[in-house]
Amino acid sequence: MARYRLLGALAAALSTATAMPALADMAFNRIATFPVAENLPAGTDAQSVTSAEIIAASEDGNTLIYSDSPLGAIGFVDIADPRAPRAGGLIEVEGEPTSVAVAGAKAIAAVNTSESYTEPSGRLVLLDIADRTGEPSCALAGQPDSVAVSRDGRFLAVAIENERDEDLNDGALPQMPAGTLQIFALAAGVPDCDSARTVDLTGLAEVAPEDPEPEFVDFNAAGEIAVTLQENNHVVIVSAETGEVTGHFSAGAGSVENVDLLDDGALRFDQAAGDLRREPDAVKWLDDERLVVANEGDYEGGARSFTIFSKGGDVLYDSGARLEHQAALAGHYPDKRSDAKGAEPEGLEAAAYGDASYLFVALERASLVGVYRDTGADPEFVQVLPSGVGPEGVLAIPGRNLLVTANEEDMVEDGGARSHVMIYALSEDAPAYPTIRSVMENGRPIGWGALSGLAADPAQPGRLYAVSDSFYGAEPAIFVIDARTAPARISRKIVVRRGGQPAQKLDLEGIVADGEGGFWLASEGRTDRLVPHALLHVDADGEITQEIALPPELLAHEIRFGMEGITRVGDGEERMLVMAMQRPWKDDPEGQVKLVAYKPATGEWSAVRYRLDEAETGWVGLSEITAHDGTLYIVERDNQIGTAARIKRLYGVALDGFSPAPLDGALPIVEKVLVRDLIEDMRTATNGYVVDKIEGFAVDAAGEAYFVTDNDGVDDSSGETVFMRLGPLDAVN
Repeated sequence: MARYRLLGALAAALSTATAMPALADMAFNRIATFPVAENLPAGTDAQSVTSAEIIAASEDGNTLIYSDSPLGAIGFVDIADPRAPRAGGLIEVEGEPTSVAVAGAKAIAAVNTSESYTEPSGRLVLLDIADRTGEPSCALAGQPDSVAVSRDGRFLAVAIENERDEDLNDGALPQMPAGTLQIFALAAGVPDCDSARTVDLTGLAEVAPEDPEPEFVDFNAAGEIAVTLQENNHVVIVSAETGEVTGHFSAGAGSVENVDLLDDGALRFDQAAGDLRREPDAVKWLDDERLVVANEGDYEGGARSFTIFSKGGDVLYDSGARLEHQAALAGHYPDKRSDAKGAEPEGLEAAAYGDASYLFVALERASLVGVYRDTGADPEFVQVLPSGVGPEGVLAIPGRNLLVTANEEDMVEDGGARSHVMIYALSEDAPAYPTIRSVMENGRPIGWGALSGLAADPAQPGRLYAVSDSFYGAEPAIFVIDARTAPARISRKIVVRRGGQPAQKLDLEGIVADGEGGFWLASEGRTDRLVPHALLHVDADGEITQEIALPPELLAHEIRFGMEGITRVGDGEERMLVMAMQRPWKDDPEGQVKLVAYKPATGEWSAVRYRLDEAETGWVGLSEITAHDGTLYIVERDNQIGTAARIKRLYGVALDGFSPAPLDGALPIVEKVLVRDLIEDMRTATNGYVVDKIEGFAVDAAGEAYFVTDNDGVDDSSGETVFMRLGPLDAVN
C-alpha cells in the first residue's frame, strides 16, 4: 500500500496550555495569524496558490490540521505557543482534500478523486498526527464533501455530495448520480472499510428528491448525525448506530427587512425580501435536541441568516438580518454580493468555554465571524471577529480557551492577501475589533467602508470626518466620527450631492474642514472612466457649492494616480489648499511626486516636489496630507500587504519655508523627516496581517493623532479597517 510522508519541517515538541474558566463578560481577541504559504515545501514556488478550508485540531489542541484543496494536501500548524504559530509541513494526498477530522491520534481526510461530475469518486486518507505520515484508506461511494467523528470516537460520517455541474443546464437539478451518506466504524481512530454503510437520502426533500446533495455532517452526544442537503433545502437526522433515517424536515424559507439587495455602489439598507429558501450549508448540534444551520444558499436561495431548529424541525430562532446588520456596522458589508447572498453565512462552530456556551457563525463574503452566547433560547450577540478573506472553517479549542478560523481565499496572483489560519483567545480583555463602528439609525445600519481620507474638526476635540472613495461612487459620502469612544463611532453619514441628488463621477480621496462649517474635498480622476480630477467645496449638508478642475499645466501630464489628500494652510488671501499627488506624473523626475497648492482667493496654482522612498517590491506613493502646528504630515506607503509590506510611514515637512512655485517653472524639493514607522502599529492593532492602505491621517483640536485604513469595500479584501489613535502629537514625534 502506498504511503504519504510529510513535506517540509516537522513541528516542534507539543505542550499543553492551562485552561481557565470562561466568564460572562469575557471576549475573544485575535492573538496570531499564520499565512499557510509558510507551509510550502522547500523548492516550491512561493507564489503557489494555497488555501486553508476545513480545520481540525489534535486532542491536546497543540496541532492544527487543515485541508488545502489547491495544493492537494493536508497542512499542519504547531500552536503549542498559540501566539507564535509555526509551520508543521504538508502531506500530499493525490486528489482534492475536501474535509478533515480527528479521531484520537489520527486525522482522517476525505479526498475527491472524481474524473467528472457523472463519474464521482473519493477515498479516505488516514494521517498519523505525531509521525506526519499518511496512507490511503477506504474507498468512498462518490465525491465527499464533509466528514465528522462521533463524540465517543466510534463512528465516522461522510457526506457524499456528488455535486452538480453548475454549467450544465444552468445548474438545474436533478443531476445524477445522487448523493448519499456513508458511515464507518472506527477502532483507535482507524476506519473499518468493511463496516461502511451507505444511507439512502432520496425521496425525502421537496426539492429534487431524487437527487440529494449532502453538504455538511455533525454528531450530537447521542450518536445522531445531522446532514444538510443544501441545494435540496432539507435537513436529515440519521442514527449512527443503525444507519436509519430517524427524522427529516425542510429547512423552509425566511424573510429579511432593512437590507441592501442591490449591487449598485451604494449601501442603502432600505429593502426587504421574503420567501428566501434557507439552503443551509454548515450544521452544528447545540445539544441533543437543538441544532443550528448557516443559511448560505447555493441553488435558488440563501436567507442571509442562521437558524436554530429543534430536532423535529421547529424553528426556534432565526437571525433574519440582524447578523448582516452587525457586518454593516463594522464596515464589512460586501456590496458586490448584495444582489446574491449578502454577507453569506457558511461555517459554524458551537462549544462551551467553562460555564458559557458559544455559537460562532462564519460570514464568507464579509470575512467576519459572528460570536453569540447560547442561552438555550434566543442567542445573545457578543461580538464580531475579523477573519482573513473567506472564512470557511471555524474550530473551537475550549480546553485552551482558543478559537481558530481557516480562511480559504488566496489572492497571491493579484498581489493580494494570502490564505491564513487565524487564532483567537478568550480572556477578560475588551474586544479589540472593530476599531471603528457605525450606529443604527431608524432601525437600519449606517453603511460605510473604503475610508480614504480623514480630517479633524477645527474646534471640537475627538470629532473627525472621513470620506469614502469610488467603490461607493453611487453615493459618495462624508462620515462624522466620534473618536473619543472605543471603538470609534460613525454617528452620521452626509451624502455628497449635486443639485440635491447623490453626486456622480467622484472618487473622494481627501477631506479638510473649511473652518466655516463646510468642507473641501479632493476627487482623484480617471480619464478612462470619465472621472475628472477636481477640488470640490461642499456645505455642511454635503451639497456641492464649487467645483474646480486641475489646471491645464497639470492635466497635460496626467496619469490616473492623482490627488490622495487635501489640507488647509495659512489664512485670509494667503490661505492655500495643499494636495498630495499619489504617484509621479509624466513630467515628474523618477522617484518624485508633487505637493500641489491652490489659493481659493486668487485661483493660483503652484507646487513643490517630494522625494519618495524606494520600493523593494511594487510601488510607493502618497496617500494623505495633514497640516498641524507648523508641519505637513504626509503618509507614504507601498502597495504591499502582509509580510511583504515594508513602507507605511508618517513623514513631516516643515511649513516654515514651504514655498510652492508656479507650475510652469522649476519646482523646489522639500525636505522630509521620518515621524513614525506605522508598520508595527498596524501589525499590533488587531494582531492581523498588515493591510495595504493607510489612507487617512488627522490631528484633532486637542493634538491627538489618528490614522485609518481603506478596506477596499470588502471586495477581494478581508474588509478589515484599522482605526488607531496614536496619542498626542508630542508622543508621535
